[in-house]
Amino acid sequence: MPTVLLINGYRFFFFSNEGNEPRHIHVEKGNCAAKYWLDGIEEIYNFGFNPRESKQIKGIIIDHQEFLIKKWDEYFND
Repeated sequence: MPTVLLINGYRFFFFSNEGNEPRHIHVEKGNCAAKYWLDGIEEIYNFGFNPRESKQIKGIIIDHQEFLIKKWDEYFND
Protein backbone atom coordinates (compact mmCIF):
# COMPACT_ATOMS: atom_id res chain seq x y z
CA MET A 1 0.00 0.00 0.00
CA PRO A 2 2.42 2.67 -1.21
CA THR A 3 1.79 6.15 0.18
CA VAL A 4 2.73 8.68 -2.47
CA LEU A 5 1.65 11.97 -0.92
CA LEU A 6 0.84 13.42 2.52
CA ILE A 7 -0.78 16.86 2.55
CA ASN A 8 -2.86 18.55 5.27
CA GLY A 9 -3.33 15.22 7.03
CA TYR A 10 -4.63 13.52 3.87
CA ARG A 11 -2.80 10.35 2.88
CA PHE A 12 -2.83 9.60 -0.84
CA PHE A 13 -2.00 6.00 -1.73
CA PHE A 14 -2.83 3.04 -3.92
CA PHE A 15 -3.10 -0.67 -3.25
CA SER A 16 -0.40 -2.81 -4.80
CA ASN A 17 -2.91 -5.28 -6.29
CA GLU A 18 -4.96 -2.73 -8.26
CA GLY A 19 -2.83 -2.32 -11.37
CA ASN A 20 -5.56 -3.87 -13.50
CA GLU A 21 -7.89 -0.90 -12.82
CA PRO A 22 -7.66 2.54 -14.43
CA ARG A 23 -5.22 4.92 -12.72
CA HIS A 24 -6.67 6.05 -9.42
CA ILE A 25 -5.73 7.23 -5.97
CA HIS A 26 -7.15 6.44 -2.54
CA VAL A 27 -7.34 9.12 0.14
CA GLU A 28 -7.66 8.67 3.89
CA LYS A 29 -7.81 11.02 6.84
CA GLY A 30 -9.01 9.84 10.21
CA ASN A 31 -11.93 7.46 9.65
CA CYS A 32 -12.78 8.91 6.23
CA ALA A 33 -11.82 7.42 2.86
CA ALA A 34 -12.31 8.23 -0.81
CA LYS A 35 -11.17 7.04 -4.23
CA TYR A 36 -10.60 9.17 -7.35
CA TRP A 37 -9.79 8.33 -10.96
CA LEU A 38 -6.66 10.22 -11.95
CA ASP A 39 -7.57 10.61 -15.62
CA GLY A 40 -10.48 13.02 -15.52
CA ILE A 41 -10.31 13.36 -11.71
CA GLU A 42 -13.64 11.85 -10.81
CA GLU A 43 -14.67 10.84 -7.31
CA ILE A 44 -15.51 7.12 -7.30
CA TYR A 45 -16.54 6.78 -3.68
CA ASN A 46 -16.53 8.89 -0.54
CA PHE A 47 -17.02 7.56 2.96
CA GLY A 48 -17.21 10.38 5.47
CA PHE A 49 -15.62 13.42 3.81
CA ASN A 50 -17.90 16.45 3.76
CA PRO A 51 -18.32 18.53 0.57
CA ARG A 52 -15.69 21.07 1.65
CA GLU A 53 -13.14 18.30 2.27
CA SER A 54 -13.99 16.63 -1.04
CA LYS A 55 -13.38 19.92 -2.84
CA GLN A 56 -10.05 20.33 -1.04
CA ILE A 57 -9.01 16.75 -1.92
CA LYS A 58 -9.93 17.24 -5.57
CA GLY A 59 -7.88 20.46 -5.61
CA ILE A 60 -4.86 18.64 -4.20
CA ILE A 61 -5.24 15.92 -6.83
CA ILE A 62 -5.50 18.53 -9.60
CA ASP A 63 -2.37 20.30 -8.30
CA HIS A 64 -0.42 17.00 -8.13
CA GLN A 65 -2.05 15.05 -10.96
CA GLU A 66 1.11 14.72 -13.04
CA PHE A 67 3.10 13.50 -10.03
CA LEU A 68 0.40 11.00 -8.99
CA ILE A 69 0.14 9.59 -12.51
CA LYS A 70 3.92 9.29 -12.67
CA LYS A 71 3.99 7.36 -9.39
CA TRP A 72 1.18 5.05 -10.57
CA ASP A 73 2.99 4.36 -13.85
CA GLU A 74 6.33 3.77 -12.11
CA TYR A 75 4.80 1.31 -9.67
CA PHE A 76 2.56 -0.67 -12.01
CA ASN A 77 4.59 -0.51 -15.22
CA ASP A 78 8.04 -1.40 -13.84
